[in-house]
Amino acid sequence: MKLEINTPTYKYYTDNKSNNLVAIEKNEAKKIAKAFKKYKKAEAIPDNETVVGYNFVLDEEYQSLKINFEQEIEFKIAQLQKADIK
Repeated sequence: MKLEINTPTYKYYTDNKSNNLVAIEKNEAKKIAKAFKKYKKAEAIPDNETVVGYNFVLDEEYQSLKINFEQEIEFKIAQLQKADIK
């Protein structure tokens, strides 16, 4: 199933360790592309290669997902996978 989210300054990934949907600011997401280009596969990316971003949480009032901007989280690039969102 493909999700639609309209926040053009973010890219969306799944954190494979926690299985959470995360939002990474586009400039920060450039680090992900560089790491995959340099190391060719996720297993080869060192743990010290990280980006900061935010988890999505359920908005109970509207029964929808929203970005939780209250807590910035550091994610290991090797554990991120591009989410199927347009």
